[in-house]
Amino acid sequence: MERKFQFEIDEYYHLYNRGTNKMLIFSDILDKERFIKLLFVCNNTKPVIFRTIQKKTLDKIDSGETLVDIGLYCLMPNHFHLLVREKVENGISLFVEKIATAYSMYFNKKNERTGGLFEGTFKATHANEDNYLKYLFAYIHLNPVKLIDSDWKEKGVSDIKKAKHFLEKYKYSSYLDYIDIKRPENLILNKSAFPEYFTNSQDFNDFIEDWLSYGDENQPIQNYPRTVLG
Repeated sequence: MERKFQFEIDEYYHLYNRGTNKMLIFSDILDKERFIKLLFVCNNTKPVIFRTIQKKTLDKIDSGETLVDIGLYCLMPNHFHLLVREKVENGISLFVEKIATAYSMYFNKKNERTGGLFEGTFKATHANEDNYLKYLFAYIHLNPVKLIDSDWKEKGVSDIKKAKHFLEKYKYSSYLDYIDIKRPENLILNKSAFPEYFTNSQDFNDFIEDWLSYGDENQPIQNYPRTVLG
């Protein structure tokens, strides 16, 4: 389906896609690590020659001039979420095309399959309202809670402490970068390109805890537009 908007420079967008027929696209640690590395190496105009950087850590790879600013990301077994800002004309489209092509080639070769891996063209929503943009910091980062508490959004989190502990151990999202865990993946993000909603990691932590308990009763999670993938 054709989008009802054009990507504009300096605007924010929630990007997402899942595997065709809801198939698993991240079946093991190697898959997740490959995709996360591609978030970094595909974010420029250079061709992707993965074998030349396969054994390098992100801090040893020249990223060049980036196409988009990445603020958030999260990988789930059969889908992914990104929050980005368009930096150059057609930057988002080129960035996602490079990732989808590079990852599909890797996945198909590894699993001896052919054909498309993703469910058509990636989806996008324009985060052009401040409250929705801030909400995405919770929505995207809280996706992994579903892996241990499948209906928490409908019934509430049964154990907030357990949920937070799980998020702190889940390496395949940018959550750790917002609680100030130092790791090579910090380089994927450009936080300064996004509104400074949180003064420090404790402020972010309080924000997440509010959402786990449905936060402000005047703005419950059910009232926000949600992208349901699964």
